Amino acid sequence: MAHANSFGIVRDLELREGHVRYCSLPELQRAGFPGVERLPYSLKVLLENMLRHEDGSSVKAGDIQALANWDPGSEIEKEIAFTPARVLLQDFTGVPAVVDLAAMRDAMARLGGDPNRVNPL
Repeated sequence: MAHANSFGIVRDLELREGHVRYCSLPELQRAGFPGVERLPYSLKVLLENMLRHEDGSSVKAGDIQALANWDPGSEIEKEIAFTPARVLLQDFTGVPAVVDLAAMRDAMARLGGDPNRVNPL
């Protein structure tokens, strides 16, 4: 895990299988974000993802603060970054997504661009 760790929430865990590092939401809560405990589970998943990918560029400390302080009654003020490791789609949605990517790569090549720039990431 290479990230900025602006909030000091990275922890180490020793297992029989080896050593792992993880981002602790309870530590983020203790670091001054009491609302983390009350976030819906789906937003906790997004928050943990942002903490793992904090790099000061695509995910900034302010982005993490905005989500950690989320108020369901407030207006949406900003977009957040989400970097999934995998995306699972059902066959009837996954196949068209792959076909769309292939079509975009073909179009990029036809227009003289580098088709390798069309990347799901």
